[in-house]
Amino acid sequence: MTGFLFNRLLGALMVLALKSFVVFSLIGLMPGDPIDLMVTANPDATAEDLTKLRQIYGVDEPILSRYGHWVGNLLHGDLGYSRLTHRPVVDIVLPALWNTVILTASAFVISTALALVLGTLAALHRHSWLDRGINLLAFAGISVPGFWLGLLLIYIFAVKLGVQPAGGMPRDDGRYPAVAYLVLPLATLVFVEIGGLTRYVRSAMLEVLNQDYIRTARAKGLPWRRIVWAHALRNAMIPVSTIVALGFGHLFSGATLIETMFGWRGMGRLVYEAIMGNDYNLALLCLMFTTAMILVANFLADVAYSLLDPRISLVEGRGR
Repeated sequence: MTGFLFNRLLGALMVLALKSFVVFSLIGLMPGDPIDLMVTANPDATAEDLTKLRQIYGVDEPILSRYGHWVGNLLHGDLGYSRLTHRPVVDIVLPALWNTVILTASAFVISTALALVLGTLAALHRHSWLDRGINLLAFAGISVPGFWLGLLLIYIFAVKLGVQPAGGMPRDDGRYPAVAYLVLPLATLVFVEIGGLTRYVRSAMLEVLNQDYIRTARAKGLPWRRIVWAHALRNAMIPVSTIVALGFGHLFSGATLIETMFGWRGMGRLVYEAIMGNDYNLALLCLMFTTAMILVANFLADVAYSLLDPRISLVEGRGR
């Protein structure tokens, strides 16, 4: 177990290091830099001022040298300051991270629970009207673009009916309760994510229900409900857990468009603003958090394998 954890930790650190270099290089190669933005805002700035600012901020150095300075500061616990707000990036990222966790964690729990129930019902009632209806809903979730669905919900519930805010963060204006600002972006994310997962659960359940041990359990007279939920669904969750883990990573990183559309002050919108403003300190930390969450989700999926199937062991040389 210790060897497995060490290998996964080492792999995660390598992925984070590689991604940090790629992101740093891509942002550094973008046309323009923060100094150009600062000079544009001050028409009285001279060429000498521009040169001094480039030396102060180190943007006149090669990419590798600038990346080396950033890594050195990171190892000393200095994550830098945001060039857009002139504040420590940690003070900006943590509130945005919490907002994203509220939105994505809620969407993840709701979409996963609904997909498990709907996928299981579709498999148990194969080729029935219920199966066809659930498949129609799943294909709609797969096919409908998130931005289009978000705009449609805004138009219906905010513009026409006026029962939900069009976007923004919760505020004490007395018009809408705080939870109302979460409803439309949450509904958009849930509907987009539920389709594919429902199809995976249905497929896995159909495969498991045709196994010999399910027929044996039925021949022994076990209650059908126990067979489905204690035996079939548990074994069907082994491949589904991988999709769930990848779905959480996709949900966490793919909420950028939804957060921007609904004005939700989360990590996705923060990354967008940081990249557009060439704020590499802020963009790097946000993207590192996103990558770390995906790696943690995949690690938890590996742990789930051993919990769902005792034959699978995380200890090398066992469970084979």
